[in-house]
Amino acid sequence: MIAWYIWKLKEQDAHIQFSSLRPFSGQKTSYKVYLKHFLFVLRLLAIALIITILARPQSTDKWKNTTTEGIDIVLALDISSSMLAQDLKPDRLKAAISVAKDFISERVNDRIGLVVFSGESFTQCPITTDHDVLINLLQEVKTGMIEDGTAIGMGLANAVNRLKESEAKSKVIILLTDGENNRGDISPVTAAEIAQNFGIRVYTIGVGTIGQAPYPVQTLFGMQTQMMDVKIDEKTLKEISSITDGEYFRATNNKSLKNIYKKIEELEKTKINVNEFSSKNEEYFWFAVVAGLILLLELVLRNTVLRSIT
Repeated sequence: MIAWYIWKLKEQDAHIQFSSLRPFSGQKTSYKVYLKHFLFVLRLLAIALIITILARPQSTDKWKNTTTEGIDIVLALDISSSMLAQDLKPDRLKAAISVAKDFISERVNDRIGLVVFSGESFTQCPITTDHDVLINLLQEVKTGMIEDGTAIGMGLANAVNRLKESEAKSKVIILLTDGENNRGDISPVTAAEIAQNFGIRVYTIGVGTIGQAPYPVQTLFGMQTQMMDVKIDEKTLKEISSITDGEYFRATNNKSLKNIYKKIEELEKTKINVNEFSSKNEEYFWFAVVAGLILLLELVLRNTVLRSIT
């Protein structure tokens, strides 16, 4: 490009024959004569930067071995109508969802799934590392999604089904309920024995105050709060956790529920070795910014200060 520029420059020089140079003696050469080459320099710099951009400059890729912690977890959540009791604020179900969201957010390296149950059970989200999707599906959970009742055995069996083919060294189910098993074809103890056969540990959480709890009831005068008896089958929940080498917890308020999840988080940590690959970072941005500014400067100068008549 430089050679072409010099060759074209010689062709563009104007010539005039004159008998004497005396009329031009003492005339100073304008600075514009020298600066006219500056436009070509700017064009060269811009083209060089554009070539650099097309070459896609990137940061260096690196492999490194790191140690992290990760397990497979399924949350089995009771969504029966009794979860609307307001001994936890604003109610049991919303409190359970709120605490579960915090738990999921803190388990960055874990694969987590969600199973819900009442009179029957279904999988709301299979185990995944995409925690944003999981949290969105968790927030959509509400009572009345399926037939009412409390099928603890069905909920546990469904959660086991999500984990039975997992190759993780540690497989965990966190089962949260506030009632007694009164529906379903599989008993809770049978489901616990199936979980044990697959090497799955089950942590059970009984939610609700001891005695009575305020519960919203539809009456002729609208929705009113009435005190209802709390019935939690702690014996069965303790047996489930005992069979699977887990633990049973009782949550009587929001704070105790949060503490339970923190306790489970401390108990369930498995170290695994992973190869971590740093992601590629495109580094063309500032080259593009400078190239754009140079082209803009050339355009302005060519049409103002260094404008020429061709």
